[in-house]
Amino acid sequence: MNDIFKFKTPNFEKLRLFGFSKENGEFVFRTQIFEGQFLMTVRVLKDGTVKTELLDTLTEEPYTLHLVESAEGEFVGRVREEHGAILQTVAEKCFDTEIFKSAVTKELIVRVREKYGDEPEYLWEKFPDNAIWRRKDNQKWYGAALTVARKKLGLAGEGNVEILDVRADPAEVALLVDNVKIFGGWHMNKKHWIALPLDGSVEIEEIENFLEESWHIAGER
Repeated sequence: MNDIFKFKTPNFEKLRLFGFSKENGEFVFRTQIFEGQFLMTVRVLKDGTVKTELLDTLTEEPYTLHLVESAEGEFVGRVREEHGAILQTVAEKCFDTEIFKSAVTKELIVRVREKYGDEPEYLWEKFPDNAIWRRKDNQKWYGAALTVARKKLGLAGEGNVEILDVRADPAEVALLVDNVKIFGGWHMNKKHWIALPLDGSVEIEEIENFLEESWHIAGER
């Protein structure tokens, strides 16, 4: 279930239209599965967390065997399949896809769309929260929005940070990189690329200027 709703944000209007009702501050949807043998309840909490319950309509007892990964057999397999299909439908029809979390990254995506007419391209199946932008004329990358562990950049705190890799003049890279706000390009040639955190530590206008310079450099090569 975690994978189904990864990078998903609930759209509460879509939830209502789908048939969810508001109960005690939660959005709740109920439907019968497995030819009416089970009543499935889907709850979407305020923070977007999704919880489900299966109730055996004959015994009125909760059923949880479908959640046990090691449980095998045709019966539990079919229950697990129908349970998953309902969740997949809810995810597709009632949730919006939101790969990046940072407000700066979201704003940058909008600005790139408006200025260059480019959308982020998600090239790596194993790294779905990484994307690139490329020029239309020569297909060369001028930006890459990546999600990396903060500690890998030497930043304080736990968890991940979204960054932007951009091209820079090799003569200026050594002067620009301070390992506080500007870092060497992540998984790029550090003589030609720099990385900027998208966590608010660098102003969006400054980021946009670096990206514009990168766009021009990509057009020269």
